[in-house]
Amino acid sequence: MLDALHAIAQPAAIRRADYRPPAWAVPDIALDFDLDPAATIVTARLTVARNGVADEPLRLDGEALELLTVSVDGIAIDDWRMEGDQLVIDLPGDAHTIETKVRIAPDRNTQLMGLYASGGNLCTQCEAEGFRRITFFPDRPDVLSRYLVRLTADKARFPVLLANGDPIAAGDAGDGRHWAEWRDPFPKPSYLFALVAGDLAVNRGEFVTRSGRTVQLGIWVRQADIARTEHALHALKLSMAWDEQVYGREYDLNVFNIVAVDDFNFGAMENKGLNIFNSRYILADPDTATDYDYDAIAAVVAHEYFHNWSGNRITCRDWFQLSLKEGFTVYRDQGFSADQGSAAVKRIEDVRGLRAAQFPEDAGPLAHPVRPDSYIEISNFYTATIYNKGAELIRMMATILGPQAFRAATDLYFERFDGTAATCEDFVACMEEASGIDLGQFRRWYSQAGTSRVAASIAHDAGEGRATIRLAQHQPPTPGQPEKAAMVIPLKLRLFGAETGRALTDEQLFLLKDPAATIVVDDVTERPVLSINRGFSAPVVIDSDRSAADLAFLARHDDDPFARYEAMQQLMLDTLVAAAIEGRADHDAVVDAVADTLANPDLDPAFVAEAVLLPSEAFIGDQLAIVDPDAVFHAREALRRDLGKRLADQWRSAYAAAPDGPYAYTPAAKGHRRLRAVALGYIAASGAADAAGLAFSLFESADNMTDRQGALSALANGDAGEREAALDIFYNRYADNGLVLDKWFQTQALSSRDDTGDVVRQLAEHPDFTLANPNRARSLLGAFGANQRAFNAADGSGYRFLADQLIALDKLNPQTAAKLMPPLGRWRRFDPNRAALMRAELERIVATPGLSKDLFEQASKSLD
Repeated sequence: MLDALHAIAQPAAIRRADYRPPAWAVPDIALDFDLDPAATIVTARLTVARNGVADEPLRLDGEALELLTVSVDGIAIDDWRMEGDQLVIDLPGDAHTIETKVRIAPDRNTQLMGLYASGGNLCTQCEAEGFRRITFFPDRPDVLSRYLVRLTADKARFPVLLANGDPIAAGDAGDGRHWAEWRDPFPKPSYLFALVAGDLAVNRGEFVTRSGRTVQLGIWVRQADIARTEHALHALKLSMAWDEQVYGREYDLNVFNIVAVDDFNFGAMENKGLNIFNSRYILADPDTATDYDYDAIAAVVAHEYFHNWSGNRITCRDWFQLSLKEGFTVYRDQGFSADQGSAAVKRIEDVRGLRAAQFPEDAGPLAHPVRPDSYIEISNFYTATIYNKGAELIRMMATILGPQAFRAATDLYFERFDGTAATCEDFVACMEEASGIDLGQFRRWYSQAGTSRVAASIAHDAGEGRATIRLAQHQPPTPGQPEKAAMVIPLKLRLFGAETGRALTDEQLFLLKDPAATIVVDDVTERPVLSINRGFSAPVVIDSDRSAADLAFLARHDDDPFARYEAMQQLMLDTLVAAAIEGRADHDAVVDAVADTLANPDLDPAFVAEAVLLPSEAFIGDQLAIVDPDAVFHAREALRRDLGKRLADQWRSAYAAAPDGPYAYTPAAKGHRRLRAVALGYIAASGAADAAGLAFSLFESADNMTDRQGALSALANGDAGEREAALDIFYNRYADNGLVLDKWFQTQALSSRDDTGDVVRQLAEHPDFTLANPNRARSLLGAFGANQRAFNAADGSGYRFLADQLIALDKLNPQTAAKLMPPLGRWRRFDPNRAALMRAELERIVATPGLSKDLFEQASKSLD
């Protein structure tokens, strides 16, 4: 079968080694839009200047465009030609004005790339290659242009007309139509172009920059949603102030607008001066948004705003450099979020996300370096490796350089490359120049895929008072990279005395550069316990010889919050892996450690909630040579049940400790709500007779979505009659709110019940389920794919269901379909029966006629 699949015509790969500068530059572009959902006319006037060899023609990318006219220097021509999707024009000389007129149909654009309709409005998404679906243009990130945009539309239907930059003029066009002009004075690539036309209300604000300029802020939504934008507006102001203070970056336009839309492939888009957001990352009030939603809104608003400098003022030379903007900006938004609340909890959340999404990616068929060498469809490389691991690379450099040198390096980077399209190499070179540190070996982090492993052991010579730490690194093979060179791995270390619990050394930063290294520490007067990779100083897996007693010790005494959390998690993980493989169920060490954590009054409730939460089924499965979903599930449920029973009084105390009173979005209140939800989960897992009643009481009395959904999740995993009642109440209360209804679908898809697969298949037939909305597709299909036991049913029904849905979704929205496919690509990690069933579905997907290159690339690579 594999030979037959290889016989299918495969889309050509684009390779980083083949990069060439653009043959023509486009210093200026003027766009005129005659907007209509069914037939929009786009007139583009490009000022082009030769940038390459004299005989190179002008090549303009276009897709799904009806070309009406072409002119050169004001004269209509017909001697142009199409080569594939490119409009090719032979031009003499070095400078011309090119004008094209095209017709497009936004209301039929289900891919949600280019100009499309959403909720009665028109909006755009151009990253990575959506601008070519609007007009003909050299649609690549290293072609930077100044944009002048004129929008004309029916005034009653589209009273608001927005584009990039600053507004410069507006007026009536007659016949019930009106127009607006916008100018963006800063050169930008086409992927940052944006427009929005619609019937929208605005929540306005102001921000005064450090130089004294007043920036007009606006968050544009439907009138009914305006009350739910205040949190996002506040987060925007905090972000602008934070970027000035921490990175010295001031905003540069007179206006900054955000528009929320319901149909969006991504979380948000950083278009210059006109950010377009998935509405889930803008709209919030206590009744409809959880604490997680509030945090995510602040983080995403900050992320997109920070892109103004790390992405817009300095963009990517080519898409292989995507992490130049995304990894750096994720690092920046993580720093912002850490400063708004608990830095320790934020670091735990970031690492958990990295391990849940990026580590499996690094260990699977779709593994790729932070700076890839080739791709078929660039949209497939908007991955956790580019974003999350890319951020960890920035964090490691910041750790190696220290805060002062790192700030000097970023200042140098922003100054040197402002207004240009840069590379990852340019960024690292600034780090070196500002610090005087050679990062030549460190560059391997950009070119080598896979998650590094570090073996760590410690020996103590009591007579000599000496401790010897031995470290060895290993780089596992990944597709196309069977052998790898040693990396630079920054490891923060500290030793604690096993008898006294006191710190025996200061924290040390050790750079592991060789395959193996030895560290000798003198004056160690008692048996030392090693605290390693403190703060998760490197995105690696640590394989240590620490015993269960050592891990429990660190969970009680380590002064680094992340290392303390990590010790608890490793203790739990070791216990669960042993139970899944050998059936051993010695829970005593975990129960004692959790009891001590719950009893410690000095710990932040938010930290306690994270520390006592068991590793996910997926993460446990990642530790096994062959994943056994049922064994993992039963091992984890047994430990949850035992913890729930043996610590029943402590869970109830933690549950009751959350203070009463109206909802408050503060770090302390969030921590109490988080711990209450975790405690409720353990009470339910214990099988307590009153657990369902307790959860239903919270569900009914809650004045906020955090408590309400926490209670619903606890009920959704059980069999009590309150489960169906709560699901019905929740649905009826929020049936007209799409974002909250997504939670209803997701909660059921993540349920640990035996019948979850059947429930999900029924939900796919629900009147409110649609593949046309990416949020809704992700809420059901994405959540189901993340439910390790339900998705991996031994009969393969989960695989068939997801494959059927992906094939259908691919016809509407290839990007979203491709993003939901990776769970099928993990077939090598499972037993032969499941592997064969999963592989068969991948083969069926690849053999589907008319498959998009997005889904084809993901599925075919998963089969290789």
